[in-house]
Order: sequence, then structure tokens, then C-alpha cells
Amino acid sequence: MTLIKSISGIRGTIGGKEGDGLTPIDIVKFAAAYGKWIKTKYDQPKVVIGRDARVSGEMVSNIVSYTLVGMGVDVLDLGLSTTPTVEVAVTEESASGGIIFTASHNPGHWNALKLLNEAGEFVSAADSELILKYAEDQEFEFETVNHLGKISEDHSYIDKHIKMILDLPLVDVEAIKAKNFKIAIDCVNSTGGIAVPRLLKALGVAEVLELYCEPNGKFPHNPEPLTENITEICNKIETGSFDLGIVVDPDVDRLVFVCEDGSPFGEEYTLVAVSDYVLENKVGNTVSNMSSTKALKDITIKAGGAYFESAVGEVNVVKVMKEQNAVIGGEGNGGIIYPDLHYGRDALVGIALFLSHLAKFKGTAKMLKMKYPSYTISKNKIELTRDINVDDILVKIQDKYKKQPISTLDGVKINFDNEWVHLRKSNTEPIIRIYAEADSPSKADNFANKIISDIKEIIAFKAKD
Repeated sequence: MTLIKSISGIRGTIGGKEGDGLTPIDIVKFAAAYGKWIKTKYDQPKVVIGRDARVSGEMVSNIVSYTLVGMGVDVLDLGLSTTPTVEVAVTEESASGGIIFTASHNPGHWNALKLLNEAGEFVSAADSELILKYAEDQEFEFETVNHLGKISEDHSYIDKHIKMILDLPLVDVEAIKAKNFKIAIDCVNSTGGIAVPRLLKALGVAEVLELYCEPNGKFPHNPEPLTENITEICNKIETGSFDLGIVVDPDVDRLVFVCEDGSPFGEEYTLVAVSDYVLENKVGNTVSNMSSTKALKDITIKAGGAYFESAVGEVNVVKVMKEQNAVIGGEGNGGIIYPDLHYGRDALVGIALFLSHLAKFKGTAKMLKMKYPSYTISKNKIELTRDINVDDILVKIQDKYKKQPISTLDGVKINFDNEWVHLRKSNTEPIIRIYAEADSPSKADNFANKIISDIKEIIAFKAKD
């Protein structure tokens, strides 16, 4: 069993003993801690909740709902929903915060509580640490019978969310309708199976082939939308006559496309393509995390804007986007953040903007992909023993490459002429993740392998010392 408490919330595998897995007792403690935090900010707090389609979702939702009621907090339950839908509902309802029950791309036996503030954005690191402390020390007190909260429901918010997307100036419904797109979708039997077909219908897509759109939480394959996990839809498109494939993760905040020939558009290029469309219509700044493709920087500068990078993590990307007044940003995992709608990764708005772009582009999805600088990211990790000082290794790598431009904003990122290598340590395991990008797969692998070799050499030298 696994239970992980971090600044991004609490997540774990369902069952087991208290403190070992995500048990009802752990859920109550964490929900009560969040309730206390909300009550320190608001006299009559209201929290919006929603869940993806995991089998454990209803249980987790009910436990949290009644725990918050016991804390004197009102709850608006959206039921089966998406992460971005809950986020927009928080601000639309003028709520005090929100909680999404989803373990994102983790397998079906996992679940999590993702916590939002009154802006519908993930709570800050400082607030997360405070909530964790309340939970650990059980610093909360339940209300008496006359001060209990109330539960209400609203299952219309996915439609409200879609309406908000359709109202965006850059979403061109008429252009999309005129193309008579034929699209295949894979929603991994989660809430994307509710939201994505409705969105495509509202956008005027002519024909939709639905793969795994029953929201029963039984994921048919690894739900993380990576190239190796989307082979079935790629094969369907390769043998059919589709214009595009769309794949989302279980909570619909990550998005990848498949070209008309069945080849993946590439998760890194979701943000690049959507940003290209936005920049064509509104020159401005862009932001992505340090492990995302350099192609976003290239197209931003070409369009006349400025590019900025952030530490890895949605909270960090949003912070820099606000500081730099970015017109769009996100992460290379297929996460689109479009501030004209809200500051959160949103696959639904990403779909609408991409289809508007493709509808106006004189060519296919494959031709659109070829328009952008071609880079490959090699993703690796090296596992170390717990007696090795990971921070010391990163310092030595930094010293070894001190003649190169280096950023220590998040781990160590070494920039070369047209390539980069990013090293980040895990917060929970003795692991260093090593991402390298170059203009060919072999170059990217060579850069990553060189750094791995350097790390092994440092460890061997230290062992002899």
C-alpha cells in the first residue's frame, strides 16, 4: 500500500491500514484539515467538489463531503466531473475553495484529494504544508448539530464549462463545422467520456468514433497519455479515414493528439501547436516548465513574444504566467493553461483551440506538426542507494559544466548550443530524473547517457575517497 502526503495534496492506493494507504481514516483527517484551513479564511465557507470515474471515487467523495459538513462547511457536489470543470466552478460559484478526487494518470487503484483555493487554483506550497500539519497533529474540531454544513448538487457544470469555451473569441465554431472533421477519441473510461463528446458535438464536429467513453473507472490501458499507451487509437486511425485522434487522461487536464496517418502528434507539441494559434492572434509571452520542449521558446520568439520557464509543476507555471502576463502556458505533458478562461490545465479548451487552428490551417494535422521545430526529449532516471547524497551529486555536476549556461531554479538545467539536459531529484526516493532534448533522438540519448556516466563516475570516485 502507498500513501503520499505532499504539497500537491494527498494520494495513495485505496485500502490497507491507516497511514499505509488511502484509508477512510486518512481521508477524514485530511478533509478535516482542509476544512479548518478554509474556516480560518471564511466565516461561512463553501467548497465545490467533483470526481473522476474511479471505482473508489464515490466512496472518497462521500467521506469528504460529510467530513466537511461536520466541520460546518457547505458543499456543492458536481458529481462526475473533470479537474478543469471543478476549477471554473469554484470561481463561478464564488466558493471558498474546491477539492477534486482524482489520482490523475495513476492506475485505477489509486485516488487522491487535489485542493483548490478560492481562485480555483491549486493551493500554494505554504498553504499545503499548513494543511498537512493540521492533519498530522489533528488540529481540527467538529461543529455542533446547529452549525453543520449543507450539501447541494449541480450536475450541469460540464455543460456550463463547454459554454464558457464556446464563448472564447479564439474558438471558431463556424470554421470547425465547415471542415466536417471526422475524429476518434479515447477517454480511458473516465469523465472525458462525458465531456469530450459533448464538446465535439457543440463544436460541430461531423463524426466522432468513441473509444472507452463509458465512465466506469475501468481503465482499458495505462491511463497516462504517452505514446506507448495510445497504440490502439493510433492503429484505428491508421486503418481508417480520420482527420485526428484525441486522447485525454482520467481527469481531463492532459491532452494529446494523433495525426491522420496514425502517428502521434507528440505530447510535447500539444502546447506548442495551441500556443502557435494563440500567438497568431495575440502576440505575447509564454511559459512552460523547465522539462518541456524548446520548440515553445522558438515559436514564441519568432512571433515577437518572450518565453519564460518555470520550475516543474502546475502551481509554478501559473505563478510565472501571472508574473509575466503570459497569453498562454503549460507543461510538456499535454497540459494547456489558457488564462482567458482560467489558470489551470484544461484539455477541453485545448481541444477547442487546436481544432480552430487546424480548421484554418491549409493542411492536415501531420503537416501542421511538420511546421514546428523538430526536437526529441530523452527521459531517463538513475536510481541511487539511500546513503548517497543526491544534492552533493547535483553540485558536482553543476561544477563540471560551469562553463555552460546553468539554471538551478529546479534541480540543475545545463544549456548547450541547441540542446539542454535537466536533472531533478525525487522528493520521495533516491532517484535523479534526467531529461535531455536535442534535434534528433540519438543526440538526446547521447546527452542523457553522458550525464548518467558523469554521475556514476562521481559516485565511484566518492566510494574510493
